[in-house]
Amino acid sequence: MSSIKQNIEQVISQIGLAAEKCGRNADSVQLLAVSKTKPIAAIEDAIAAGHYAFGENYVQEGVEKVQHFASDSYPQPITWHFIGPIQSNKTRPIAEHFDWVHSVDRVKIARRLSEQRPAEMAPLNILLQVNTSGEASKSGLDNDEILAAADEIAQMPNLVLRGLMSIPQKAEDYDSQLAAFTQLAELQAKLKETHPQLDTLSMGMSGDLDAAVAAGSTIVRIGTAIFGARDYS
Repeated sequence: MSSIKQNIEQVISQIGLAAEKCGRNADSVQLLAVSKTKPIAAIEDAIAAGHYAFGENYVQEGVEKVQHFASDSYPQPITWHFIGPIQSNKTRPIAEHFDWVHSVDRVKIARRLSEQRPAEMAPLNILLQVNTSGEASKSGLDNDEILAAADEIAQMPNLVLRGLMSIPQKAEDYDSQLAAFTQLAELQAKLKETHPQLDTLSMGMSGDLDAAVAAGSTIVRIGTAIFGARDYS
């Protein structure tokens, strides 16, 4: 058994235990394997282990991987999620290659993705990135910007607004992690009053997975625990 297969099984087990603790079904939480900076061979090992959802942060690297795997057939489709910062001049390749975008932090970006999504492709699944901690260094919409942005983006053709994403300020203790994730979950609940189709909360990584699941996360983004430490050289 490959180490990646073992790691995926361990993370899935952790998700299951976290879900059980708060009375949730483990199937309500999707594992997104964050494969940024990782080689094709590592993704092949994950696919061989039965995993088909991957997250990429860098446009060129992500597009190359999407194209590499597009020529092969698998028991089920691979879904590709773009989860990194988005520059206006990089929206076209994202719109043309990915299935999900978690990091929409401006209406302008959503509009470009909608305009550039090929007509023959399914609508692009969109999550709005929220800056829940209010840090100046972090991307994301402020809480008071979300409703207006959601109203506008929900009307755009070629996009489906699915929910919210956040990368909260790092906290080591469970209670602080839970408070940050609960804030996003409460914001989504409020948003669902006018956008009832919202069904996705992308929150939680290796160090705060348990708190994210307890707060209602439906996608956890796990990289190092699956693929090992990243090489940024």
